[in-house]
Amino acid sequence: MMPHLRLPGGGMRCRWFSLSPGLEFQMDIILSSTLLVAFAEIGDKTMLLAIVLACRYRRPAPIIAGIFVATIVNHALAAWAGAAVAGLLEGYWFRLAVALGFIAMAAWTLVPDTLDDDDARTPDRFGPFLTTTIAFFAAEMGDKTQVATVALGAQYHAVALVAIGTTLGMMIANVPAVFLGERVTRVVPMNAVRLAAAAIFAAIGIWALWEIFRS
Repeated sequence: MMPHLRLPGGGMRCRWFSLSPGLEFQMDIILSSTLLVAFAEIGDKTMLLAIVLACRYRRPAPIIAGIFVATIVNHALAAWAGAAVAGLLEGYWFRLAVALGFIAMAAWTLVPDTLDDDDARTPDRFGPFLTTTIAFFAAEMGDKTQVATVALGAQYHAVALVAIGTTLGMMIANVPAVFLGERVTRVVPMNAVRLAAAAIFAAIGIWALWEIFRS
């Protein structure tokens, strides 16, 4: 378990950067967060939103910039929330809930996602960058990639590293979608990707359970 900064009264404070010794562990957090979210995002409703926006504006640069800004802000807040709650409630039952949450995410990932009409209906008056930023941030609220980021923040207690990794994962999935548009859904084997994402979620959950029961 990584060290924490304690608050008055015995509470725990989450950290923006991990204090774990060695760069390898830091990179493990970024890499696992990147892979997990990249697989989970493929076929997700936010990727479908990126395709809709790309077809509407046909201007990749501001759309990609909007996706990046919306994601880094959303996921930094999500990772912070997960780490903060974990710091306050850390214990056997909370760690068990986080581990089981990853396994539940594995099941959720297997369900194909759809884009609601409200998500696809975005105002044009703000231009492609602001429209993408606002729409993407809103669509990401409560989405499985945001929930995964909360869980990763709770698991690793390293807000910036998790946010960097999950944002990279979102960009890996969405940048090709912006350039390829609807073709990406025909090129990428969605069912195989969903299975891979579910396997990663399940593996993290099982590993977390193993860590709990052996300690």
